Amino acid sequence: MITNQQSGTNVHEIADGIYRINTPVSIPGAGQFNFNQYLIADDEPMLFHTGLRQMFPLVQEAIGRVIPVETLRHVGISHFEADECGALNEFLDIAPEAQPVCSQVGAMVSLGDYANRPPRPLADGEELSLGSHTVRWFDTPHIPHGWDCGLMMDSSTHTLFCGDLFTQGGSGDVALTESDILGASEAFRKPMDYYTHSPQTSSVLERLAQQQPKTLACMHGSAWRGDGAALLRALATALAGR
Repeated sequence: MITNQQSGTNVHEIADGIYRINTPVSIPGAGQFNFNQYLIADDEPMLFHTGLRQMFPLVQEAIGRVIPVETLRHVGISHFEADECGALNEFLDIAPEAQPVCSQVGAMVSLGDYANRPPRPLADGEELSLGSHTVRWFDTPHIPHGWDCGLMMDSSTHTLFCGDLFTQGGSGDVALTESDILGASEAFRKPMDYYTHSPQTSSVLERLAQQQPKTLACMHGSAWRGDGAALLRALATALAGR
């Protein structure tokens, strides 16, 4: 569903109660790119990634096609970066009960100061019930980047909100695919490698693989459905052979 004809912002349900909000952009000298946010529509709705501050009206409009924006209760942030939390305070302003959700490190070094409302830090492995969905937090420091980095997985749909993992260029016009995304994401990564390549990269990806995700909610590009464990292990192999 296109929610803004001018920008091309669109929203699609990629798993039960989970919606991908996508906005394609043109970057001068770099071609097409895209930014995704994910909305979990539940008793206590959660938005994962806010998008850039300047995208706030587009994301707000898209959310409003699914739920009343003011009913947001949680705003999840993988790590402190403009496309993750640029519009955080704008959402806190219009959703009076919303609270930022992030890692303990993220709350300590960034969001405790940046956010207009105190964040709720989650410990590694901690779960948060939204109603019919329960999300679990995984600390993933430096993977792909950021000391404060972490990811979430919804236990009911086995959807992994995988942030910048498997970033794909282009407009991201396909909301959900079962085709290969590793090739596209590696082609995007290699020219300007944004991975930290920390010593624990393989072990962290293996831990995520052991959760057996069925859907990968990528922040840039198509969301993906299939054997998430196999794809995460293939990513670990590709990174080890850099």
